Amino acid sequence: MKYFWMVLALAACGASPAPEFIGAKRVDLTIDGRDYAIFSTQRRVQVIRLGYAGRGQHALIRAQMIALIPQATGCRVIDSSLRGDSGQMRGSIVCPKE
Repeated sequence: MKYFWMVLALAACGASPAPEFIGAKRVDLTIDGRDYAIFSTQRRVQVIRLGYAGRGQHALIRAQMIALIPQATGCRVIDSSLRGDSGQMRGSIVCPKE
């Protein structure tokens, strides 16, 4: 039973946003069978890949993560602000004024 709670606690950490994204809007998307969680505020975005990625898949996954940002947020990503890898990426966005 003790191990069950440890595994459950670790599983809950899978798509936890960075502290700056606590309370941010969350969108879950799937592309090519891979799941992503996208957290966004009016100026910042975080994309988290859920699940395993094998060797040789990381460049494609990173490109997919970048492509998901406008789809999930409706905002333009500032490419030079992106930091992270194929597991987690953060950056700045510019959203249209409402």
